[in-house]
Amino acid sequence: MRKFLSFLLVLVMVLSLAVAVGCQKKEEAVPEAPAPEAAPAPAPEAAPAPAPEAAPAPAPEAPPAGH
Repeated sequence: MRKFLSFLLVLVMVLSLAVAVGCQKKEEAVPEAPAPEAAPAPAPEAAPAPAPEAAPAPAPEAPPAGH
């Protein structure tokens, strides 16, 4: 149960980090893109993509934190 909670905590942190990075990319893309309709379309698709890739990396850090 404790490992599950640690994993869940890491997963939430990774997802929040992915959302933060996605928001930063979206803010940076808005001034560069002259058409406001074109920028919001790719942003939602790009934000969820990094989450699955980043999730396995922090997992090994969870056991030392719980220790």
